[in-house]
Amino acid sequence: MTGTLVLAGTPIGDITDAPPRLAAELAGADVIAAEDTRRLRRLTQALGVQPKGRVVSYFEGNEAARTPELVEALLGGSRVLLVTDAGMPSVSDPGYRLVAAAVEKDIKVTAVPGPSAVLTALALSGLPVDRFCFEGFLPRKAGERLSRLREVAEERRTLVYFEAPHRLDDTLAAMSEVFGTDRRAAVCRELTKTYEEIKRGPLAELAEWAAEGVRGEITVVVEGAPEKDGGELGAEELVRRVRVREEAGERRKEAIAAVAAEVGLPKREVFDAVVAAKNAEKSAGAGSATGSATPVTP
Repeated sequence: MTGTLVLAGTPIGDITDAPPRLAAELAGADVIAAEDTRRLRRLTQALGVQPKGRVVSYFEGNEAARTPELVEALLGGSRVLLVTDAGMPSVSDPGYRLVAAAVEKDIKVTAVPGPSAVLTALALSGLPVDRFCFEGFLPRKAGERLSRLREVAEERRTLVYFEAPHRLDDTLAAMSEVFGTDRRAAVCRELTKTYEEIKRGPLAELAEWAAEGVRGEITVVVEGAPEKDGGELGAEELVRRVRVREEAGERRKEAIAAVAAEVGLPKREVFDAVVAAKNAEKSAGAGSATGSATPVTP
């Protein structure tokens, strides 16, 4: 009889947010796989729990190597508890690889729900919460970061990101460039901790504020793109949207079809706008070349 894999959500700040079931699982698990065993020790001490099971480390550096060992324990009937430093395992933390391996072996997987930085920030942001998407951490390199942002430039759902404090100003500046300076956002810092702070405002203002330096764990919530009537969009905006998609890696034909569907216009109308813009650019280039030539006297 196979065991059970338990994903346990842990407090993101205030230790008293830990659910009672977390203490019970920590006390009863046969194996506890922890992202940081030192943090696990502090957590169990704060909860007054003495684990009976074996404790092993499970972090990004050994995740691939340790997963087979944990799957073997599960197949042998063990109850394996997976905890990360804060929040839910596998959400921008180690865990997905183990869950996928357990599912493949038809091993039961369950969870102890706990605090979530994503949902907490979303609820506190003051932005629409009925539809949202979680984008995790953006790439560190500026070019890759801009490319990733362009992929969701027209996304109408609220966007949620994690970010390191020392990169926050660059990220907000890039968001302001791609999404627009007036797009509303909220920077949620040190959620549930003593110095919790929610800074709300247009992206340009938040980027200026962050340039002074920000500390702590950061979650950024950004308003989705405004819904526009395709009939109100000019040719220039249609061409811009197509180019954003092309820069993100889509072929022109696919980008035109996607933009047409997005704004509710015939593909031919978007195609014509793109062709007209291309011809205009060619004409402008040709005119510039002609104008720069030395006049010839007949």
